[in-house]
Amino acid sequence: VKTRSRHESGMQRASQAPLRSGKPWMRQELFMKMHGKIVILSIGVLSACSTALFSADSAAPPGGGPRPGARDYTPEHPRSLAPYFVPATSTPRAPDKDGFLQRWLLLEPIRKPNRSNIVFTDSYIRDAFYTEYFPNQFTVVPRHGDKVTVAGEELAWHALDTTNFNVKLFRFADGVNKPTYGVIFWAVTVVHCPREMRDVRLAVGSNSASMWWVNGEEAVVLSGDRRMVMDDGVSRRLTLKEGRNIVRGAVINGPGMSDFCVRFIDENGDPITDLTLNVETVAN
Repeated sequence: VKTRSRHESGMQRASQAPLRSGKPWMRQELFMKMHGKIVILSIGVLSACSTALFSADSAAPPGGGPRPGARDYTPEHPRSLAPYFVPATSTPRAPDKDGFLQRWLLLEPIRKPNRSNIVFTDSYIRDAFYTEYFPNQFTVVPRHGDKVTVAGEELAWHALDTTNFNVKLFRFADGVNKPTYGVIFWAVTVVHCPREMRDVRLAVGSNSASMWWVNGEEAVVLSGDRRMVMDDGVSRRLTLKEGRNIVRGAVINGPGMSDFCVRFIDENGDPITDLTLNVETVAN
């Protein structure tokens, strides 16, 4: 076994002495030098990673189409509306036991880029929703398969029944291979009442901001960056007509998930369930 000489051992002890010596200023100086090198190295790594991410996000393919892997699309995978939606049929459908409306005509999302949802103030969403994107957007009652053109892009209406109490817009957009982030969704349904109903309220939850109309009258506004909460916004007292009533909504979202839930409640806050929904038999 090779042994160190007294000279070598003495040199080693001398090199370690500052760390064990009784002079705190020497230990502090060595610590600061080592800590500074670690901080500089960490900043360099973070800077390189940030540059790579920014470059990947900013790069666009020739022709200006959607960027492969862009943040407004989900990664490529098999697309399906199941298990969140099934096609609506011509058979009228009642709300679920809690009164939630589960049959809707949904328009494929309109592009409205937003890096953050904090911009969704009342004034911002009013401007966004009252912009005319397609003809008769506040009066049309479309059929499944009807198409509109928005900024040169053809978008289709889909008549769907949600399998949950809420309508998962993110899953809808993903299922039809459309942008999931930085978008506006339009939704329409037709509510048939067996009689006139007074003093009812529209109760809505949405992720993120939204506006809702009943028979052409503004009923609920939900602004800000919010998660969907049942009955998050409730309208003033409304009257539903005997026969057909049109409920129309618009939901805007930047990053993150998006969905909504809608129902009518009576003056006691109880859900109204003796309604029917039928979007297939309504003429344009």
